[in-house]
Amino acid sequence: MFGSFPLVAFVATHSPDLAKPFYRDILGLRLVSEDQFALVFDANGTMLRVSIVQDLAPPKYAVLGWRVPDIVAVAEQLEKAGIPLEKFHNFHGMDERGIWTAPGGAKVAWFKDPDGNMLSISQS
Repeated sequence: MFGSFPLVAFVATHSPDLAKPFYRDILGLRLVSEDQFALVFDANGTMLRVSIVQDLAPPKYAVLGWRVPDIVAVAEQLEKAGIPLEKFHNFHGMDERGIWTAPGGAKVAWFKDPDGNMLSISQS
């Protein structure tokens, strides 16, 4: 039913003044609009609404992710911007940087936005 309609992605923020430069300046998403309810970004053709909320309990799993051509290069860019990768000690196959190699060979890394929302990058 929804296969032919554009997807809108949502993530929550309690701190729009921190979320705006993070998503715009660090992640490089184009800010489309902002008001008292949300920051709206263009994520390569997908609308990302960063909804402004009073209470936020970030989940412990990834809420947004990007497929990237070179995960090591992107991880280095994040680290240079002061965004550390998450390290999970119970993940067999995770390197010292925080990039996990899945049994099928895909590589995944996780990082957090200023509100603690888990985000990911992956390379197949």
